[in-house]
Amino acid sequence: MTSRKIYTLNLLLLFIGLLSFKTYAQGPSPLKKYTISGKVMDDELNVPLEYATVAIQNSNDPSKIDGTVTNIDGEFEITVQEGTYTITVEFISYESKVFKDRQVNADLDLGTIMLGLGSENLDEVVVRAETTQVDVRLDKKIYNIGKDLTTAGGTVSDALNNVPSVTVDIDGGISLRGNENVKILINGKPSAMAGFGDTNVLNNLPADAIQRVEVITSPSARYDAEGTAGILNIILTQKETLGFNGSFTANLGTPTNAGANANLNYRTEKFNLFTTTGVRYNESPGGGFFDTRYFENSSTDYSRIYEDRDIDRLSRNFNTNFGMEYFLNDQSSLTGTIFYRGGDDVDITTNNSDYYTSESGLVLQTERRERQAEIDNSWQFALNYINNFDDKGHTLTADFQYEIDGETQATRITEDIFNNPGNIDFALIGENVNQIEDQTEILIQSDYVLPLGEDAQFEAGYRGNFENSITDYDLFQQDVNTGSFFLNETLTNEFDYTENVNALYTQYGSKFGSLSFLLGLRLENTQLKGKIESELTDEQLEEAFGIPIDTDFDNNYLGLFPTVNLIYEVAEEENITLGYNRRINRPRGWFINPFPSRSSTNNVFQGNPNLSPAYSNAFDLGYLKRWEKLTLTSSIYYQHETDSFERIEDNVAGTNIVRTIPVNLSSNDRTGAELGLLYNPADWLRLNGSFNFFRFKTEGDYNGRSYDAENNSWFARFSSKVTLPAKIDWQTNAFYRGAFEGVQGTQEGILSLDLAFSKDIFKEKATISLNVRDLLNSRKRDSYTLTDTYERDSEFQWRQGQNVTVSMIYRFNQKKQRQSRRGGEEDFEEGEY
Repeated sequence: MTSRKIYTLNLLLLFIGLLSFKTYAQGPSPLKKYTISGKVMDDELNVPLEYATVAIQNSNDPSKIDGTVTNIDGEFEITVQEGTYTITVEFISYESKVFKDRQVNADLDLGTIMLGLGSENLDEVVVRAETTQVDVRLDKKIYNIGKDLTTAGGTVSDALNNVPSVTVDIDGGISLRGNENVKILINGKPSAMAGFGDTNVLNNLPADAIQRVEVITSPSARYDAEGTAGILNIILTQKETLGFNGSFTANLGTPTNAGANANLNYRTEKFNLFTTTGVRYNESPGGGFFDTRYFENSSTDYSRIYEDRDIDRLSRNFNTNFGMEYFLNDQSSLTGTIFYRGGDDVDITTNNSDYYTSESGLVLQTERRERQAEIDNSWQFALNYINNFDDKGHTLTADFQYEIDGETQATRITEDIFNNPGNIDFALIGENVNQIEDQTEILIQSDYVLPLGEDAQFEAGYRGNFENSITDYDLFQQDVNTGSFFLNETLTNEFDYTENVNALYTQYGSKFGSLSFLLGLRLENTQLKGKIESELTDEQLEEAFGIPIDTDFDNNYLGLFPTVNLIYEVAEEENITLGYNRRINRPRGWFINPFPSRSSTNNVFQGNPNLSPAYSNAFDLGYLKRWEKLTLTSSIYYQHETDSFERIEDNVAGTNIVRTIPVNLSSNDRTGAELGLLYNPADWLRLNGSFNFFRFKTEGDYNGRSYDAENNSWFARFSSKVTLPAKIDWQTNAFYRGAFEGVQGTQEGILSLDLAFSKDIFKEKATISLNVRDLLNSRKRDSYTLTDTYERDSEFQWRQGQNVTVSMIYRFNQKKQRQSRRGGEEDFEEGEY
């Protein structure tokens, strides 16, 4: 090597050494910053997931955590310093994706991250379909009905009428497997939203406020023992997505029917605000007839009375539910809600009556007109505290709920004679009825859940439910001679009714291989207390109403209510369930108040203060099997009920009046079977059908007469959903209830057919739909009654004619609702086993 080359090399080495020394003397250079980016998508629907959470944790210092959420296109981007990180991508009800110990020394693009739905619980089997989704659990079936087109623009009652095992009759009464002794809960609790037991209130709540309906035919010990048929638990929509989102719904229909509803939600990492607010205006014509033919042994002056009844209803309702959930820390939260429901209704009932005698035929025609104006205001205030001690299900919850309801009715009754060929001396008496009803209810509840290992769980709790209602009833009647009105002190009364229930429960659940079980015991004390303030003595009341009446009663009932629920997993898509429970049916206030209704001269309903609670023991055996495109659910059940309630009709001695009164009969045995099929043969066609057959046997005597009866009946439901060209969905719902025989007569079968069409618009941000309810105008009750003194044919239709509704829902900052398997269930579910 030449000297010049050696000299040059030495200079180069010296320069490098000096540069290195200078760098070392100045210390390490600041760490560079890079971006981590990606896009989060639903792996099934292939749509972006907005507000998915991306958490960035430093692998060397786990206390250093940063994060972000995805935008409307599912995209995210975050800047971090050079280093090693664990990246977690999460979205509610989806499986998380974790990228462990990723070295970030340049911009990192994670690409498209596909998230799938979370895995199922040990006690849960999921059946998926567009019109119905069923989650089968140890003690219940959960139906998600959000995509049922025929409920668009409808009410909660319309939605319930599409749930398998459930029927809503012509009067709005709700039955489960043909048994009307069913308990209605809202979000797992009794609520003013359900009208203090008056299920007609559900006709005023919008169907799109429902997230799902839980059909609980074998309730566990956690639930109130009320309702011999079981429990319907209505879960209302509550968004949990981060940010501000919601939906607006508007509908218009005929007969005159208009409404608007808003669901809004704003959630941050610290709190969640939510509200559901709606208004509704509805005109609903209804009516029917009563054709009563009296036998010679009756004490009436007439051989036949034909009453034609027309009802025009006008309902104006407003309801709002506002709440806030505040996250105290990562384990606990406090939720407060306020619910208000206001109603301003007017019902006009016209009864045209024709009176006949066997000698002269038609002898008298009258018109009785009742105008009832009702103003109703309900408030509910609730606080809920939940503490999750860990992420394994160890929880403590506490609830307080206070409800008040004020209802004022002003009724004006007039009666006219428009034809009197028999010159009948018929007294025309006008009536003014003022009724004020105030109700209060307090609920105190606490539940504690303790997991014992991976497959077992202990639970205990307390519930106190305290209800009071005061009905102040004033009857003013018109003086026949002067035409002026005077207070009828005989029928004017005040009825103060209290129902207090205190309950303690405990239950234990576990899993051994393929077998899961839940055993529970509930202790309940029920106090039923009533006081009637009236000018009449007990003896005079008995003489006036035909039944012995205690005007000041205080009854206590203490009972044990065991529950057993088993589920055996035959295979991954096949299981068998077995349930047993003991239940109680407490009489409601309107079943006890002995003062009769006044809307009809000839047909009245009268309560019975002598009613005692009814008790039942029920067994349920179920089977589920799922294939690729077909799902089968089935069960057989048996129920034995003692002191069951039955409505008995009789002819009040010496009058034309036919009275309906509830009484305790000896026993009622009900045996039945139900079958459900979900079939999805193609993406454009979905079929859903169910069939329920039951047999009941009633044994009992009242007033010396036997009311033994034995009969079979059934009901079936079918739904099909077809996707037409241009992505128009067409759904058809059909329902038929078979004829059946009761303790005093028969009732004909009832057919109902609904159609609906819907189309997504504005890039699926909105949906417009058209539905027609009762297309054939056939949803009416035709019945025949036979007693010792008369026979009667009658027909009644709650809503006459077809109901056509056009509705539109607009969603912002959220995608069209998908059928998730677990979304939002955690707040109201049993512990998981």
